[in-house]
Amino acid sequence: MSVLEGIKVLDLGRYIAGPFCAALLADYGADVIRVDRVGGSEDRYILPVSEQGDGAQFLQVNRNKRSISLEIDTPQGKEVLHELIRRSDVVIANMPPRTLAKLGLDYESLRAIRQDIILTASSAFGSAPAVRDRVGFDGVGQCISGAVHISGLPDHPMKFMVPAVDFATGLSCALGTMMALYERKSSGNGQEVGASLLQTSLNFASSCLIEEAVLHVDRQATRNRAPHYAPSDIFRARDGWFIAQVIGPAMFKRWTRLVGKPELMDDERFQSDPQRGEHGEYLSRLMNEWSAQLTRTEALALLEEARIPASPVNSPREALEDDAIRAAEAFHPMDYPGVSEPVPLIKSPVALSRTPPTIRRRPPQPGEHTDEVLGDIGYSADDIARLRAQGVV
Repeated sequence: MSVLEGIKVLDLGRYIAGPFCAALLADYGADVIRVDRVGGSEDRYILPVSEQGDGAQFLQVNRNKRSISLEIDTPQGKEVLHELIRRSDVVIANMPPRTLAKLGLDYESLRAIRQDIILTASSAFGSAPAVRDRVGFDGVGQCISGAVHISGLPDHPMKFMVPAVDFATGLSCALGTMMALYERKSSGNGQEVGASLLQTSLNFASSCLIEEAVLHVDRQATRNRAPHYAPSDIFRARDGWFIAQVIGPAMFKRWTRLVGKPELMDDERFQSDPQRGEHGEYLSRLMNEWSAQLTRTEALALLEEARIPASPVNSPREALEDDAIRAAEAFHPMDYPGVSEPVPLIKSPVALSRTPPTIRRRPPQPGEHTDEVLGDIGYSADDIARLRAQGVV
């Protein structure tokens, strides 16, 4: 039996945070219905990889779901939506509060339809009145938090090119939804689960924000070099780049032996992590001199032998072919219409030993399960045909 068997989720999310939350719940057995616009919603077509334009991002965050196409801003569409809500335990919608209210998807409106409903609603800036209707994407969260300022080059900030804030917000939403479901068992009541890109990104940047608030250091970018311990940087071997991170005296001692500089252990400049961080540029230079004589494979093997955390800087192609990633069984290859090769969906980041997550169903095509879903809630074939003729489904 799956953890969430019997739990019904209505997914009105778009892009990443909402859909990824729903996908995680589906991995653990929830019956998730994605509500698409007729013809497919706008988030379906980012990074297209299929003949019909379905995007890589969409495929990853919409596995294990069924899809109904429905124009929810029409009177007939609202009727169908309300029937779906009555049969759902959770509604997911990552939209600003004003948009939720306009569509009748705010918590009070949903509670009037089903008293114990759980609404999981993430937004860009949260629910505080002064900012709740501001819009934003992942990059906005990265930049406003201070994280981008201390990344990249001192005169050219660089954001992370994968949407980490979006995915982490989806994880937070899934955690909050699980807690709300657990609490409902004892109280019998639903509640609203809130999350925001802003709060996620501030959590990511929390250590540098606290440091600045207390010490006023005005930290600046140091490229890929960590300022608080060293050597911790991205280094160059003869044939490629790799990262290595040395933290703590025991690891630093092993590193000094590895690079043939054991005398650094007695150097007064390197007696603590903060001191080593202050002289990180010098230690990175020593490391680069060492690695320049080696291939990347040779350097990584020696670092592993010394028990120093290290990894190649992989391109996406190299990541797909990486022996460690393959050994970790991180992917779930799955066929999808219009894609010539199996799609390597990435498995859930959380595993359970007795009731593990599973990917059982490929991502849906637009409205693929419309007739099935409508039939489940009592619509006849004639009813469905009439809604289709009206452009509602």
